[in-house]
Amino acid sequence: MRIDKFLKISRLIKRRTVATEACNSGRITVNDKVAKASTTVKEGDIICIGFGEKQTKVRILKIVDFIKAEEANTMFESVE
Repeated sequence: MRIDKFLKISRLIKRRTVATEACNSGRITVNDKVAKASTTVKEGDIICIGFGEKQTKVRILKIVDFIKAEEANTMFESVE
């Protein structure tokens, strides 16, 4: 699955266009490599999202095409 789509479905970023812009500006990394919006992710990958000075780091647990909003947080876990 593309990283921009994963970020939207998992509700880490609310809109896919915002996810795409974050990728294009270099604020998203996958396994410590800067990710483009078209970067493919898989289970076990580590995603780091930069929001200003705050960094959010998560590990992908599962990839699905659709999930209810209240279950979206089961797609990833926080990593420190």
